[in-house]
Amino acid sequence: MIMQLGDIQIDRILEMEVPFLSPYDAFPDAPHEEIKNNSQWLQPWALCSLTGKLIITIQTWIIRTPKHLILVDTCIGCNKTNHYFSEWHQRTDDSWYMKLLSKGVNPEAVDYVFCTHLHGDHCGWNTRLVDGRWVPTFPNARYIISRKEVDYVAAENTLAYQESALPIIETGQIQAVESDFALNDSVWLEAMPGHTVGHTTVHLASGGQHAVLCGDLIHSPLQCRFPQWKYWIDFDPQQAIKTRQAFLESRAEDQLMVLTAHFPSPSAGIVEARGDAFNFRFTQS
Repeated sequence: MIMQLGDIQIDRILEMEVPFLSPYDAFPDAPHEEIKNNSQWLQPWALCSLTGKLIITIQTWIIRTPKHLILVDTCIGCNKTNHYFSEWHQRTDDSWYMKLLSKGVNPEAVDYVFCTHLHGDHCGWNTRLVDGRWVPTFPNARYIISRKEVDYVAAENTLAYQESALPIIETGQIQAVESDFALNDSVWLEAMPGHTVGHTTVHLASGGQHAVLCGDLIHSPLQCRFPQWKYWIDFDPQQAIKTRQAFLESRAEDQLMVLTAHFPSPSAGIVEARGDAFNFRFTQS
């Protein structure tokens, strides 16, 4: 799937698209009756009929501007430690990397890697295990990450920090930035806290067109209908709800293209007002 936004070309690499969590587990405080009543319209594209689990993508967005080659979020990676999900732990499937190469992306040619936050499924391919050492996958790139996010995971010494951030801090490639960082007039960040301390979105603009990569401020189309539902792993649930509600209200008004991290394919679309809630209208695959 390749999209054009002015003179910016947008593509993506899927690492996986799979049933993930039951909506009852993903939204532990949501009324069970509401989840049940909304299951039908989600099937089979966003809710697996066999497992009863929400279907998510884990993916990287490739941004080609006239000046830069940029990756946004780098999925799970190989050989990474994950105590939450066995399917993510010590993966040996390098198909993501092979897909990157097949799309004509030379790792040495990547200029910037943006991480919306530092959960393991958004920064895993920041590094690769080579001869027992974690080394940057993109040796010439600057890795752009919110300073608040870097400082928090460093203080917590998370596994993602140890394996996917510290090695590129040691090479001097991480650029810890304020949440209003702008690379230029075409690419900039916006603070969207709640899911994590320093979570950001990434804005793209060119030729009078504008899109936003929303990261993990919203995980499922179900949250468009119910933005007030707490997601199980949100760092600050109440802040995450406020952030999500405000984001959806703004996008329903300005009709910007939204490129999601985890919605089922094609993962991009427009937010529409739907009474007191919202609907996500997907673009064509």
